[in-house]
Amino acid sequence: MTTTQVVNPATEQVVTTLELVSAAETDAAIERAQRAGVDWRAVAPGDRARLLRRFAEAVDANLEQLAQLEVANAGHTIGNARWEAGNVRDVLHFAAGIPERLLGNQIPVAGGVDITFHEPLGVVGVIVPWNFPMPIAAWGFGPALAAGNTVVLKPAELTPLTAIRLGELALEAGVPEGVFQVLPGKGSVVGQRFVTHPAVRKVVFTGSTEVGKEIMAGCARQVKRVTLELGGKSANIVFADADLERAAATAPYGVFDNAGQDCCARSRILVQRSVFDRFLELLEPAVRGVRVGDPAAESTEMGPLISAAHRAQVASFVEPSTKVAFTGTQPDGPGFWYPPTVVLPDAPSDRVLTEEIFGPVVAVVPFEDEADAVRIANDTEYGLSGSIWTNDVGRALRVSRGVEAGNLSVNSHSSVRYWTPFGGFKQSGLGRELGPDAALAFTETKNVFIAT
Repeated sequence: MTTTQVVNPATEQVVTTLELVSAAETDAAIERAQRAGVDWRAVAPGDRARLLRRFAEAVDANLEQLAQLEVANAGHTIGNARWEAGNVRDVLHFAAGIPERLLGNQIPVAGGVDITFHEPLGVVGVIVPWNFPMPIAAWGFGPALAAGNTVVLKPAELTPLTAIRLGELALEAGVPEGVFQVLPGKGSVVGQRFVTHPAVRKVVFTGSTEVGKEIMAGCARQVKRVTLELGGKSANIVFADADLERAAATAPYGVFDNAGQDCCARSRILVQRSVFDRFLELLEPAVRGVRVGDPAAESTEMGPLISAAHRAQVASFVEPSTKVAFTGTQPDGPGFWYPPTVVLPDAPSDRVLTEEIFGPVVAVVPFEDEADAVRIANDTEYGLSGSIWTNDVGRALRVSRGVEAGNLSVNSHSSVRYWTPFGGFKQSGLGRELGPDAALAFTETKNVFIAT
């Protein structure tokens, strides 16, 4: 038996010790899911919708408990954790509208009738990261269940508690045994079996680009479908005609939210040269004012990093030679803290500009004009998200079309809405989650011709 200790990153205290699922137990769970799928796909669409709504209602009734679990397990601020639990509820409610609206087509043909069906894939393996354990889990299991699939879900080893509770709530809501199972375990054991087990017909993975490539390669050997949401190095582009005060005041929340542990983090701020110095003047008090501390406190705006090892990784980006413009604060005492940090890189090749930091460190660089801004924004292997600040609508549209990223916001840092598509360009991933077409990614289109 292998166990893991779940640690509170704000206190460094052990929250609980969990048994990890073995390869044999994973296989047994996959086989249960395969058997349960025979009945689940046959559930009438209206009945499946009602079960998903009951699941959503169970999440809502336990929202505060889920939020407090995430504060203790992941170090998320209580405000963020409530939003994340609410996002699970909302995704499930949205998914509940899918079963009765998963429509095929009737295609005009000669000599008969041609119709299409969207058939469920079967067993779907969902692999969830530690940075947003609840919502990212729901983005996978919500539409997958709605489309008639069964789901086996592997939470991150560091943050399994809310996923385990969601599995319990699904059963309490009446979702049948075997339809949605949570398997806490190692990626090299549970995740690997999702990739190699022939009964798993699709893998949904959110995490690093390096691991995503390995999963994609493994799935390719079986022609197994994948959805991958991977790394990011998003740009926050600020033009001279923007509302500089608002752009500077909101910039910290575009990168320091969840302590920068967000693949959508705008970790590069590109500022038009003519207002570069003024923007930095406005940015400094905004960064210094970020309230870093106890994530359970209602007023806290940024909590700790997930682990000591991750804190050391983030710190490695701020080398002795790095020009630090200014920093925010961090608490004394235990906890994996790192202050909000603004750096001014010397060269385009600096690591802070080319690699995903996944922490509260942001690089600020100047640009000359629209073309230069787009060039710098696209000078990365990633393409997940980003922001554009300008009062010129035409410029906003031109730059939005020019930037190679899947999710862009103008005069905003919002990346995620459960009713709109989410996903990346280039090495930020493959496929789209959320939005009106999310369930189609968990189906096969079947064409049937009936001769008349």
